[in-house]
Amino acid sequence: MKKFKNISTKTFLLLGGLVLGLTGCSEDDDTSTTDGEVTSQFLKMDLTQFKKEDAGVFMQAFYWDVEPIGDWYNVVNDQIEDWAASGINRIWLPSPSKGASGSFSMGYDPMDYFDVGEFSQRGDDSVETRFGSRAELESLIEKSHINNIEVIADVVMGHNSGGGLQYNPYRDAEVFSLFNEENGNASGKFNRNFEHFHPNAIVDSDEGALFFAETDLSHAVPYVQEWLWGRDDSVAEFYKSLGFDGWRFDYVKSFAPKWVKAWNDKVGGFSVGENFDGNQDVLKEWVDASGSPAFDFACFYRLDETLDRAQDLTALGDADNMLRKLDPSMAVTFVANHDTEKDENEDNRISYGKKLLAYSYILTHDGYPTIFYLDYQAFRDPLKTLIEIYNTLAVGDVEIIEASKDEYIMKRSGSGDNPGLILYMNISKQTKTRTVKTNWANRTLVDYTDNSRATPTADSEGNALLQAPAGGYAIWSVTK
Repeated sequence: MKKFKNISTKTFLLLGGLVLGLTGCSEDDDTSTTDGEVTSQFLKMDLTQFKKEDAGVFMQAFYWDVEPIGDWYNVVNDQIEDWAASGINRIWLPSPSKGASGSFSMGYDPMDYFDVGEFSQRGDDSVETRFGSRAELESLIEKSHINNIEVIADVVMGHNSGGGLQYNPYRDAEVFSLFNEENGNASGKFNRNFEHFHPNAIVDSDEGALFFAETDLSHAVPYVQEWLWGRDDSVAEFYKSLGFDGWRFDYVKSFAPKWVKAWNDKVGGFSVGENFDGNQDVLKEWVDASGSPAFDFACFYRLDETLDRAQDLTALGDADNMLRKLDPSMAVTFVANHDTEKDENEDNRISYGKKLLAYSYILTHDGYPTIFYLDYQAFRDPLKTLIEIYNTLAVGDVEIIEASKDEYIMKRSGSGDNPGLILYMNISKQTKTRTVKTNWANRTLVDYTDNSRATPTADSEGNALLQAPAGGYAIWSVTK
């Protein structure tokens, strides 16, 4: 039994009150579509026959201030088989390196890049990170690989924290910019001083917005480039030696996209950048310059706007207002992350009551969808269903059929023998029905989420009367 010095209990209210079953029909509903309430679930095709070659969904495998302290890698390790069976193909772990906050650090105050739970720093008795030891990290990565899951490291290379105080002549002030064996860098690798931050002898500032300006790493300095990714024993190569398969780049606004490209050119692997910006054109410019996918914050903000703030789905039909609409192959979509779910972000998140609606959107459209750890814990069964649908039926061109205040209907065209799907979202307080032109003439249809038990039949021209439950969604395709 592992002993912990700091264990506290955090209680989560997992809101399971989202009811997606059918309610009473609205006055324009056709109740004939409720035929087959008992049998519809037995009419579904075996979706495994349609599993895509590139099937897989991303999992953010942590949240802010994970607990218990010192044991998070073991917590995640215990869930790998379930995630693999659910269709997860990559997990994103927090920054593995020792931070200035020691055992309380979430990794975003990087101090010693080569300490992943091995060294005592600055006289602190704590050796492990908040997440555990190096041995536990490597065990988690090994188990993930056995289950065909890649492991993505959070790379924080814009700023540093926790160094010793030294005089910086470029600032004419004392700055905490000395990193050596006695000052926050017990590994002795990549020692740093004021010459490696901004301003310095080469440049005055970084190409992006400064973050922790006094200890903002200067990637223009050759020494910094070499230690971050250039050397055979660089930070990038060290992470790769631990078994990491790819990279999530933190706060990329604070440095030029060319440095992400340089890192990836050296060590390869999947990557995604956190460009915290709701403007799809800004995101597109960044992915073009870096060659790396980015989290689709534009998609996140459109979902937050339409589902919560405006309570109007019309904007989901606007052209080119998300990265996934401009360049789906470079868009990593998401509904929540560790930042949006912080307590102080109550007004900048998608509410729990709308979470599954948002997931029904990203898990039927193009782009590479991400599941947030706490959401999976709260909505495990419906998310497993949506992941299976994404990994099988969510193929072909995207066609928006309806985008109005209460309703959003989208069709995926399918490919070959794969029939594709139709997503019907409804945020009103009553069941909605609508005649939709499908790709399936003279076929019986069924909702693969079981949120509707109707079994409508498309006519000879493919027209079918589809429905979606109040405040919910249905995903339609043909029966077996």
